[in-house]
Amino acid sequence: MKQLGVLLLVLFIHLIGGLEAEAQKRKKGGFRDIFRVREPEMVIVEPDTLPAQVQDSSAVLPPARPEKAQTPPADFKQKDLKKELSIVAEDTTAVGPDPANLVEVSEQLLINKEWITLHEYYAVWDSRNINPYNIDVKSFSDTVSLLLYEKPHELWSPPLDHMHVTSDFGFRTPRWHYGTDVRLNIGDSVRTVFDGIIRIRKYDPSGYGNYIVVRHKNGLETLYGHLSKQLVEVGDEVKAGNVIGLGGNTGRSSGPHLHFETRYLGSALNPAEIYDFSANNLRAESIVVSSASFSYLKEAKKIVYHRVRSGDTLSGISRRYGVPVNTLMRLNGLRKNSVLKVGQRLRVH
Repeated sequence: MKQLGVLLLVLFIHLIGGLEAEAQKRKKGGFRDIFRVREPEMVIVEPDTLPAQVQDSSAVLPPARPEKAQTPPADFKQKDLKKELSIVAEDTTAVGPDPANLVEVSEQLLINKEWITLHEYYAVWDSRNINPYNIDVKSFSDTVSLLLYEKPHELWSPPLDHMHVTSDFGFRTPRWHYGTDVRLNIGDSVRTVFDGIIRIRKYDPSGYGNYIVVRHKNGLETLYGHLSKQLVEVGDEVKAGNVIGLGGNTGRSSGPHLHFETRYLGSALNPAEIYDFSANNLRAESIVVSSASFSYLKEAKKIVYHRVRSGDTLSGISRRYGVPVNTLMRLNGLRKNSVLKVGQRLRVH
């Protein structure tokens, strides 16, 4: 029993010594830790995404996702630039050194921009006067070759199915006849010869009656007179062969016929130089315009007078010569109350 107590005492002392030694060791180690640079602790975690795999260059890539189309606003209207129409307003004083960019018109209407900007000749637009260009073609010094139509985009068409000439271009008492008259029946279809745009749709009671002027891109204009009905409006674009009116006997006309004119720079050309009426065909695909084309004007512009006879009136003289009463009064200095005298000479042209 005494020995057991001694053994327990020895074990207790040994245990106390070991604990004291461990405490001293920790105390010394803690002192050294003050001067030691501690490395940061690294925490390794599992990645939440996998690394991209390198694809073989020959592999077919998946198609790209199409971009989502944007929805246009409700008031959006798509424009066709080639066919976009431009509103042009009246301006008769603005023709300057660059007429290709100016437009002179007699009323507000829609005109295709392409017609206005691509051709200098279209710088002047007048839907009331046949010749608004103020060009003296008698001094015309150029020689111009005009292609009448361009294949395959443009064609041509006879104005009528049958062409029987009743009156040619030239002097016809008492004045110059600026076109060619072709027989027809009232109601026959009248077609535009070339592609163009309607410049004039008008009624002239003492001359052309119901008539239409079509402007063409090459600078030519064609006129169709004495129609019973006009089927187009000013500003309409027409293609060769389109029916623009019906044959008639309106205006100063002695019977149903089509009065057909061809004009360049506002002045008439002999239609027979362009069109073979007997064959109902064009003479060629192009024509040449020079000063010789207008040589007739020297004769056509001669002053014409009328000698007043018993029973003559201004209205009667107006109908006979196809000259408006106002023009007769202006040419002769007359007033509304003026009295005509037998033997008096009146200028009518």
